[in-house]
Amino acid sequence: MAQMLSAVAMVGAASAASPIVTKPLVGVDAPASGITVVSRQDVRPDSVSAVGDLTLSVSDLPMLSCHYIQKGLFFPAPDASMASLVALLVSSLSRALAVYPALAGRLVTFPDDRVVIRCNDAGVEFRHAVAPALSLDDFLIPDADVPTKLTKDLFPMDRTVSYEGHRRPLTSFQLTVLGDGAVFIGIVANHAVVDGTSFWHFFNTWASLCRGASPKLPDFRRNFFGESTAVLRFPGGVGPVVTFDVDAPLRERVFHFSADAIRELKATANRLPGGDQDDAEVYGKMAHDPKDPAGLGVISSFQSLCAHIWLSVTRARKRLAVDATTTFRMAVNCRHRLRPAISTAYFGNAIQSSATTATVAELASNDLRWAAAKLNASLAAYDDGAIRRAAAAWQAAPRCFPLGNPDGAVITMGSSNRFPMYEGNDFGWGRPLAVRSGRANKFDGKMSAFPARAGDGSVDIEVCLAPDTMAALLRDSEFMQFVS
Repeated sequence: MAQMLSAVAMVGAASAASPIVTKPLVGVDAPASGITVVSRQDVRPDSVSAVGDLTLSVSDLPMLSCHYIQKGLFFPAPDASMASLVALLVSSLSRALAVYPALAGRLVTFPDDRVVIRCNDAGVEFRHAVAPALSLDDFLIPDADVPTKLTKDLFPMDRTVSYEGHRRPLTSFQLTVLGDGAVFIGIVANHAVVDGTSFWHFFNTWASLCRGASPKLPDFRRNFFGESTAVLRFPGGVGPVVTFDVDAPLRERVFHFSADAIRELKATANRLPGGDQDDAEVYGKMAHDPKDPAGLGVISSFQSLCAHIWLSVTRARKRLAVDATTTFRMAVNCRHRLRPAISTAYFGNAIQSSATTATVAELASNDLRWAAAKLNASLAAYDDGAIRRAAAAWQAAPRCFPLGNPDGAVITMGSSNRFPMYEGNDFGWGRPLAVRSGRANKFDGKMSAFPARAGDGSVDIEVCLAPDTMAALLRDSEFMQFVS
């Protein structure tokens, strides 16, 4: 806390030179949620960018039709005035943008249809909002759906498509102060500019600068198929739209899976057919198998959890025909899978989508071990060769990424329980309390994995489903027995 207050004093001393412009708000009406924006500031990097144009890669370009990423964190009440807190956050944001100048730039399309991030220090918007009638308990409700009518107003640029980065900021920020003193810090970031890895690296950087620590630097080398000349063409400069119905009815809920529950699922997934192994033997093999020291043959905790979800949601989708093909899509971080590997700090999108399929009848007639083995095989096969084949296929026929669930039988798992959402995001007055997201890129079957706050291997899964499917899932004791 002392670090935070000393940093506030530094903000006051340097405010005259700060590249920050406050815009007055006139005649602001509070939305139905009770969250009201009381000030807006234009924030630019505190030093001139030396980074040139960054060409969008074969992994960035498909995201031009996706919404901006919307993720944020609830924090306990800070021991400082709101004016001091806003000044501190804005000052440290200016310094963080100097480390990540691409986030303060704009998209530019050249006559040959190449799209680049122009690191021109155009700046971002920081909003300060208040919700005096709301408390943390209004957002984090046990055994209930996420109150999306409230959470949507924790973020600016709601449902903005990434192509709009040609004329709108590539990132936007909002601090919301609740009536009980708790605060929410929300970031909105262009999905053609960052993936989840880069998003949370930036969040960590902002937090570390705010509390007086040194940040880890991003890698701006365009060495993830940066040599590609493939382009997407948008005649007349008319950008794409999202590939799913944003107005389709949805229910959203965050399910918590304890470390013990996940351990049990993993043991079941790794048990050999026939049931002749006891738990101690299974757990021992998972912990150390001398024939498989790298653990390549062991189905992971997360794959086991995903298999449980795949089976359960398919059961809950009562309208699916038994011969319908179901698909479980999982975002794959390619940074460490490529050969040679690229830096873990690579800035941009370095992701692809791994799809595993099975019919409804196959899932119904087989068990967790079978479904988990299917997922494990798909991910194990996603190596350097698979990444390069997918990149080559896209370059031969460029298109925007087809998010959505057109046949009603798809699950799309995004984000990652390995992202540093709680780790490294202390801004100086305490660790985050909870993660929440906005309405971006949500449709029936869209799910996001978050690490649970305890840091003990437990996982939170944000689940979006059609209302009848969610109702059936909540009645499914086979699914709910692992939820806590």
